Amino acid sequence: MLLCVTASHKTASFELLERLSRTPDDVAPTIVGMTPCVQGAVVLATCNRFEAYVEMDEPLTAAGAIGVEAVIEAVESATGIPATELDGAYTVHSGRRVAEHLFSVASGLESVVSGEGEIAGQVRRALKSARKDGTTSPELERLFQRASQAQRKVKNVTALGRAGRSLVRLALELADSRIADWSAERVLLVGTGAYAAVTLATLRERGAVDISVYSPSGRAAVFAAKHGIRPVAADEYARTAAHSSLLITCTTATEPVLGPEHLQLPVAAVAAGCPVGAHSRLVVDLGMPRNVDPAVAALEGVALLDLETIRLHAPLEELQATDAARSVVREAAETFHVVGSRQSVTPSVVALRSHIFELLEREIDRARARGDEDGKVEQALRHLSGVLLHTPTVRAHELAAAGRADEFTAALAALYGIAPEADASAADNAATA
Repeated sequence: MLLCVTASHKTASFELLERLSRTPDDVAPTIVGMTPCVQGAVVLATCNRFEAYVEMDEPLTAAGAIGVEAVIEAVESATGIPATELDGAYTVHSGRRVAEHLFSVASGLESVVSGEGEIAGQVRRALKSARKDGTTSPELERLFQRASQAQRKVKNVTALGRAGRSLVRLALELADSRIADWSAERVLLVGTGAYAAVTLATLRERGAVDISVYSPSGRAAVFAAKHGIRPVAADEYARTAAHSSLLITCTTATEPVLGPEHLQLPVAAVAAGCPVGAHSRLVVDLGMPRNVDPAVAALEGVALLDLETIRLHAPLEELQATDAARSVVREAAETFHVVGSRQSVTPSVVALRSHIFELLEREIDRARARGDEDGKVEQALRHLSGVLLHTPTVRAHELAAAGRADEFTAALAALYGIAPEADASAADNAATA
């Protein structure tokens, strides 16, 4: 069975989400190692959510409870956050609800800003990371691949992607009230990842031209050359930050990269030519964990806009998913479930077919021994076996789609005394044969 344990901006405090975002990369392997009942795990950690997708051994009694316990213990072990502190901060989805939830997440329907596009890439990277760690399972692979397909369909056939705004765009829209002329701003971008590229493009759309970039990891020169802006060396960082009127941070650093010590020049020295309303400098922190020391907000002439503030200002209309997008997600989730159900009954269908074909070959051998030289008896027998198998096969898929695959398996055992192969590879080999 599939299971999802999720803590998001809808269920957890910003402070808790910030701590969860520091989750080490070994959480998924830790979950898998907690109990043999866990078949696979994929962890999705973003600035507004922490989610663990787990496949549990289906026949196990109380598999859901064991899976949740494994996730909570792994998180506690990796982050030091006590399980008691997580109580009430997460929700659990299981069975059919897992696919619909992940498809909604990948499509941006569960984001702070409905329809934001960054989450789709984060979902893909979560699967890639799990593959690298060897923690995926066939069903989790199928789940995440279908999530990407659902996201693309939502983007292509609905207006959600066009109407939705990213966190970057929303942050700069909130900054609009403080900035009279974007072309007059001295902008310092701290970070060179995917968010930095989106931020840079959005700044240019608004008319910003005086833009420099600093990278705590030393990639500023490469990023600057690619995008036609100025790189800032480590020994120039503090001076450049102090002379900038708009600073935007978006790094994956686990500790603050901008603090009061970087903004200590007198306000008068940086105010000229920097029309940012009542404040001389505006700092936008898009990092999770925080990239900016909160003490920056206490500096005279400095305003700090962080993810928590951005979340509180997200317009209600942006939080409402369109009916069309929800419909696409529901249909995709239902298709995922039906296909999965049919796959779950496949070993039983293979067992039935193998049984019938074994009987068929015996009768064909007997017919040949009795003089079936022209093969007409063999042809008739093969046709008859196909006819006999058609209805049970169709019925098996119908029962599986209704969640009653076990009835078909039980009927095979009662009528023929046969059971599906326990080993999936053996079933695949039989199907191929």
